[in-house]
Amino acid sequence: MKTYVGITAQHDKQGTITPVIMHWPDGRQWPVDRVLDVRMAPSITGGGQGMRYVCRIANKEVNLFHDDLDGKWFVEH
Repeated sequence: MKTYVGITAQHDKQGTITPVIMHWPDGRQWPVDRVLDVRMAPSITGGGQGMRYVCRIANKEVNLFHDDLDGKWFVEH
């Protein structure tokens, strides 16, 4: 299953995107504590593919995806 989320991200001049804050659909938000890994990967539980950011958010490891086709962000759970 996947949930679409809003992301506040930092973009550097080399084109690297780093998620900084995750905004849940109900209005709650959490800072991204750390990005552990970034690579192209399929979403196993939610379908689709994109850049997968393995992040530490609220002391949990989260797979955060940036969908290549529509530019949306989602988490799988």
